[in-house]
Amino acid sequence: MTQPIMKLRTLFLALAALAWQAAYPCTSLIAGKNATTDGSVFVTYAADSHTLYGELYNTPAADHAPGAMRDIYDWDSGRYLGKIPQPAHTYATIGNMNEHGLTIAESTWGGREELEDTTGIMDYGSLIYVTLERARNAREAVKIMTDLVKDYGYHSSGESFSIADSDEAWIMELIGKGGKEKGAVWVARRVPDDCISGHANFPRIHKFPLNDPENTIYSPDVIDFARKMGYYKGKDEDFSFSSAYGVLDGTATRGCDGRVWSYFNRFKDGMDRYLPWIIESKGEVMPLWVKPDKKVSATDMKWMMRDHFEGTPMDMTKDVGAGPYAVPYRWRPMTFKVDGKEYLNERAIATQQTGFSFVSQMNENHPEQMKGILWFGVDDANTCVYIPVYNCVEKAPHEFAHGNGDMLTLSWDAAFWVNNYVANQAYNRYSQMIPDIRRVQNAEEETLDKEVAALMTGVKGMSPEDAKEVLRAHTDMASQRYVKRYKQLGDYLLVKYLDGNVKKEKDGKFERTPEGMAVYPDFPGYDERYYRAIADETGDHLRVREIKK
Repeated sequence: MTQPIMKLRTLFLALAALAWQAAYPCTSLIAGKNATTDGSVFVTYAADSHTLYGELYNTPAADHAPGAMRDIYDWDSGRYLGKIPQPAHTYATIGNMNEHGLTIAESTWGGREELEDTTGIMDYGSLIYVTLERARNAREAVKIMTDLVKDYGYHSSGESFSIADSDEAWIMELIGKGGKEKGAVWVARRVPDDCISGHANFPRIHKFPLNDPENTIYSPDVIDFARKMGYYKGKDEDFSFSSAYGVLDGTATRGCDGRVWSYFNRFKDGMDRYLPWIIESKGEVMPLWVKPDKKVSATDMKWMMRDHFEGTPMDMTKDVGAGPYAVPYRWRPMTFKVDGKEYLNERAIATQQTGFSFVSQMNENHPEQMKGILWFGVDDANTCVYIPVYNCVEKAPHEFAHGNGDMLTLSWDAAFWVNNYVANQAYNRYSQMIPDIRRVQNAEEETLDKEVAALMTGVKGMSPEDAKEVLRAHTDMASQRYVKRYKQLGDYLLVKYLDGNVKKEKDGKFERTPEGMAVYPDFPGYDERYYRAIADETGDHLRVREIKK
C-alpha cells in the first residue's frame, strides 16, 4: 500500500471516529453562487460526440523562454493549424479546470456558414485549453479568449462558452467573420449570482445592455458587422445576437433550447409559458437566466446531467420510441421522414454518445487545494459515476488517462470502456436494468460525498504539499474503486439478464437449487403497450386459436 493511500485511509478513519463521537451536441449548465446550497459556482458540461473518447486531459505548469511557441491543433480533427507565442508561465490544467479553479465549457451552434474562417488558428477547443493555461479567473479568461481570436483568427463556427471561477460565471457567444475581416464578433454576459443559466447548441444571448461594462462586454463591431452583412437593420438597443448570427430551424429550439428549458423547469415554477418557443419556435423567447425557486446542490447538478425530460411533455420514456422497456434513448440520425414528412427524435441532456461530462464545483470557502472540484465522468452521464478531481491534481488517474484505450481499442481498466459495458446492456432493457445500476451508482456517489466532506476538514491542518498528495491519492483511489465496481456490475447484469430472462436472487446471490443448479428464472416479457400494439397490428394472425372438439 502506497504512503499517500495509507495517509488517506488513516485520515478517513480518524475523521469517522470524530464524527461518531460528535454524532457536440454539447450541453453546459450554470448556477451562480447565491443560487446554490453551499455558495459554490457550478458549471456543467457534456462533451457529446460519436468519435470523442472519454478521458481526462492534463498539462503541467511550465515556464517558457522568450520566443517559445505553442503548436495549435484543431480539437475535433487533430489537424495542425499553426503556432502562437507562449507566455512566460502557464498554469497546470486538469480536464476543463486549471489550478486556480477556473473552468471553461462550451456548446457549438454553428450559425451562418459564410462566417466560418478556415484561415484562423484558434479553434474552439484550443481556445478553451490555451486560456486555461493562461488565466487565473473568469474575467481574465474572457479577455484572453477574445484577444486570441483577434490576434490569430477564429477557426471554428459559432460557439457558446461557460466561463467561471469561484466568484462569478459568464456566458460568452462568439462567431468568426468568414475571412472577410480578422477575428470574431462576440458578446459576454455575467450570470447574476442568484440565477441559473445554460446553453445547448443554440445561441442564447438575444438583446443585451449596451452600457453595463461590469456585467456585459462585447466586441465593438458586433452590431455594425451584422449590419454590414445584411443580418440586421434596426436600432442598436433592439439588436439580438442570437437572431443575427444564429440559424433558427425546425429543431433548434426543441432539440437545443429544450435542454436548458428542462433545467429551468426543474427548479423554477411557471416555465410552461415558454413551451410554445421550445416546441414550435414561436411565442415568448426563453430568458438567458432565471432565479430558481430553490437553491441547487452539486447532487442536483449531477442528476440534471442525467435528464431525459422526465415528467415533461418531451419525456423520452413515454412515447412509442421508448419501446417496451421505457428506453430514454434514440439512435441517430436525429430526424427521419415518413410519407414525405420530417419528424424528430427528442434530444435530452443525457445521451448515449457522450465522451465525457463533468460538474465543476468552485467555492472560495473550500481549502485552497479543493477550491475547484471537477466531478468527472465518462460515457453516458446517466450511468456514470462522477469522480472528484481537485484543482491541485496534476496528473490524470490511470483509469481516465490519455492513452488507456481509445475509441477503437477496448481497455478493461479504462473508465470509458467499463461504463460502456454497463450502459450498453441497459439500452436494451432499460426499465429492468436501471434499478440495479442506480443501486451501485448511488452507493458509489454517496460514499464519495462523505469522503469529500471529510477531506474538507482533514486537509485544513496539512501543509500544501501533504494536502495535494492526499487529494491526488483520493482521486486515484476513487477511480480504481469505481472501475472495479462497474466491471463487477457489468458482469452481474450479463448473468442476471441473459437471454431475456431474469435470474432469481436470494441473500445477495443468484439462487441455486439444493443440488447446485440455477433456479428457474423469471420471464418478464414486455409491457402491455407492446403486446397491445402487436395485437392491433397483426389482428388474428398471431392469435391463439381455440380448438373445438
